[in-house]
Order: sequence, then structure tokens, then C-alpha cells
Amino acid sequence: MNKKISSLQNPTVKQFRLLQEKSRERRKTGLFPIEGVREIGLAIKGGYRIQTIFFSPEIIEVQKLNELIAMISSKVEQIEVSEEVYASLAYRGSTEGVLALVESKPHNLETLQLSPNPLVLIAEAPEKPGNIGALLRTADAANVDAVIIANPKTDLYNPNIIRSSVGCVFTNKVAMGSTAEIIAYLKENNIAIYCAALQASIPYHTCDYTESSALVVGTEATGLSDEWLKASTQNIIIPMQGEIDSMNVSVAAGILIFEAKRQRDFK
Repeated sequence: MNKKISSLQNPTVKQFRLLQEKSRERRKTGLFPIEGVREIGLAIKGGYRIQTIFFSPEIIEVQKLNELIAMISSKVEQIEVSEEVYASLAYRGSTEGVLALVESKPHNLETLQLSPNPLVLIAEAPEKPGNIGALLRTADAANVDAVIIANPKTDLYNPNIIRSSVGCVFTNKVAMGSTAEIIAYLKENNIAIYCAALQASIPYHTCDYTESSALVVGTEATGLSDEWLKASTQNIIIPMQGEIDSMNVSVAAGILIFEAKRQRDFK
């Protein structure tokens, strides 16, 4: 028989909220929460281990819940919660009646498995969860080999990143490290470095990305650090035709990535 929770003061409920709110707690326990059928399904597809499923039978259909649980290869704890408890845990306004606690993965460079001719997106020190989520969605849409975050400022399992990426945080290969570590990794693997920067740059579409390539973007406020500019194979720029001299980092990344994909498709 499934465990049932109807009290907002239940320790399991309090722990779930803590994991939503505190990155320190997520790091300490190695667990993070997910909400929604699609997001949980993508986590399962991405090889994440689901520890616990919370569901409200008043909201989610039994068939849909059973289909989701059938996707999970290992044994999973199932906890039925009241509508009131579910409402207190649901992060989004529109709910589907199911949440999960999931075990996090390591995201070091050594775990990356790239294709023989990789295309990699690198973002240096992105802070806004919405931008990180959008970068992950773009990377998933283009099916790049990996997304690497240099000098990360935000916990990858922040609920806002999961939400804004619509679960693509689970379908991308993601690694993190310092700028120095990532540059060394790229050079060791003979991956050319194309930095989006204003200095000593040429129009992005004039470069050849058909061989192993890393597209590197920085924040809108400060751009890329000197360390990246010194290591760059070639700095590239998206010519601006209006009054401003920059655009949102996820939009810029999308333009660069799909130009690289276009070249590779017609190689």
C-alpha cells in the first residue's frame, strides 16, 4: 500500500520544500525535486534515478501515473498526497498532479562522451536561470554534443532552470568546470574555440565550423573573460544592424549554433 500524506507539517513535505529552496540542501543530499509528467519523463529518459514519486489522485489520472511509473526501471517509492499538500509543493501555477525526488548526476568534464567531430556550446558564468534554461533548450533543439558551463554561478538543479529548460537540462550532456579546466580540455581534444566577442572579431558566418568546434558565449553585462579571448582560435561577432550592440545570450547562442549546424548539414 502506498504511503499517504495529508499534513503540511509532515517532515517529508518540509524536506521537499527545503530541496526546492536551498541549493546547499540539494548538494548535501544529492537530491533535487522535479514537477510535471514531461519533466519527470525526460529525467527518466536522461538516465536519472527517480527515488520518490509524489502524486495527487484528485489531479493526475491513474492511467497516466501508471504509464509514468512503468518507465522507471528501478524500484521507486510512491507517496499519495492530499490536494492541499500538493498545492503547497507545486512550483508551477498549472499542475499535473505529480512530483518526484531525483538523484543528481556528476557533471565533470571527464564524464563527457563526445562524437568524433563534436559541436559544443560553452557559456561562461551565466547567472539567470531563465537564460540557462533557454541555452539548454536551444542546445537540445540543435542536438549539440554537450553544453559546458564555465565558472557556474547557479545550481544546475535550480527549479527555475528545470522549468525554463522544460526538462532539457536532463536531455543534454552537461558539464561544468573552471575556465582554465575547460580550455585545457578543449585543447587536449583538439576542439577549435570560437569566442563571441567584440574584440578582434570577424562575422560569425565567415568561419568554418564543420570540424570539431566550441562556440563560447559570455554574459551580456561583461562578455567573456580575457582568459577565453587569449585562448580563442577566432573571435566572432554577430553584426548588429540596429541601435544596440548586443542581444540576449540565448538568442546569440541560437544564431551561432544553427549556423554551425547549417554548415555541417551541407558539408
